[in-house]
Amino acid sequence: MSGYLLAVDQGTTGSTVVVLSTDARVLARATHEFPQHFPSPGWVEHDVEEIWTSVVQSLESALAEAGVDGADCLGIGITNQRETAVVWERQTGTPIHRAIVWQDRRTADVCRRLRQDGHEERVRAKTGLVLDPYFSGTKVAWLLDNVAGARSRAESGDLAFGTMDTYVLHRLSGGLVHCTDPSNASRTMLFDIHTGAWCDELLELLGVPKSLLPEVRSNSEVYGHTKGVPGLPDGIPIAGMAGDQQSALFGQICFGVGDAKCTYGTGAFLLMNTGEVAVPSQHGLLTTVAWKIGDKTVYALEGSSFIAGAAVQWLRDGLGIIQNASEIEPLARQVQSSDGVVFVPALAGLGAPHWDPDARGSITGITRGTTKAHLARATLEGIAFQIGDLVEAMKADCGAELGRLRVDGGAARNDLLMEIQAGVANAPIDRPESVETTALGAAYLAGMAVGVFPDTKSIADAHRVERTFESKMNEEERGAALKQWHEAVGRTRSEV
Repeated sequence: MSGYLLAVDQGTTGSTVVVLSTDARVLARATHEFPQHFPSPGWVEHDVEEIWTSVVQSLESALAEAGVDGADCLGIGITNQRETAVVWERQTGTPIHRAIVWQDRRTADVCRRLRQDGHEERVRAKTGLVLDPYFSGTKVAWLLDNVAGARSRAESGDLAFGTMDTYVLHRLSGGLVHCTDPSNASRTMLFDIHTGAWCDELLELLGVPKSLLPEVRSNSEVYGHTKGVPGLPDGIPIAGMAGDQQSALFGQICFGVGDAKCTYGTGAFLLMNTGEVAVPSQHGLLTTVAWKIGDKTVYALEGSSFIAGAAVQWLRDGLGIIQNASEIEPLARQVQSSDGVVFVPALAGLGAPHWDPDARGSITGITRGTTKAHLARATLEGIAFQIGDLVEAMKADCGAELGRLRVDGGAARNDLLMEIQAGVANAPIDRPESVETTALGAAYLAGMAVGVFPDTKSIADAHRVERTFESKMNEEERGAALKQWHEAVGRTRSEV
């Protein structure tokens, strides 16, 4: 089949567009960053017009790099930073406020009150989530309560809410389509993952009018067509959507029960396919919708670490220890160990399995002999140990060992991090030829909807592993390192 697929990967710090051939090869990739806004401590916002500009720039750059004509695009898939909430005017498409980003903690007190009032178990039973400001529901309520006139306008149907998949689809379709998919809906704390519908009880609990919400459709179907997009003709099918982590699970060919992947981006996210069973977690993980294709819904267990690549950015931008993120690996390799230095990168609280929004990062074990190389290595170890905690929680929930872990995301290119991760997780680590699996998943979903890929087997046949990392850490070393790590985590907890 001639032509190509496009994937729009709308991320936390930038928007990426990938051009994919019909035999699943990346022809071009382009990313444009956009500013982050921090109006108060713990608050993180995005200007969605700046996001849309970055999408358009990336589209133009990727098409130019690939040397393809917009008219030959067979379909577009969308994947996105999840939980980030934006509300806009239906008639004009104008946002009423900057988007509130998934990292934002401004509604921590609201979540705490809801927990104290005894609502957490009911929320978890319906949504698979914990009561945490990470998710979209309390962010939407904050916008309605803090933007003048927003609540009355929402109740009268003048406003629309969406996560970034919904907003990008809205813009790609010229404002004609307002819908989302189950993977993103399941991250709002407003969606019943068992019925596959918005939950009236939760909408009332959080104070969100149903009139705001997008239609929920499957992850692979034609939602609408392009209209008025710079660089693209009108009429291209927009045919696949998934939240970034579920999209990466699909892009990593994790189609079987027990298949797991970890994506290392701004944060790090471990997901395991649990099939058509929504497995409840007893160890601080989330139960989430992986994808819905046709009438079949697939679920996943998920553990999230809020800070991964962002810890390396902090070394670069906050401390000035490195000038470029790529410098951390050669710097960390200058020492054989961190020499007792432990960095717990709880710079935005602790996610799973701890769920402590008030935890703060810590660096312990510093001596006169500590160098920036030790701190660099401790940073990579801190990222890996956070994922190690998630692996242990997932094994406990599923009652089985992790066979192997498939990795992707920018930080997965760091060989030393992957070597450390294999040791901490005590499992082989498979890194694919393309670590852009988040975008690949969206392109695959769109390709299935428009007939480029007849089924998941045809996608799996095209998947290629670039390198496997094996554990070089013995049980004694692992046990000692984990003990030191858990002691350091205990010191960061807000209740200590």
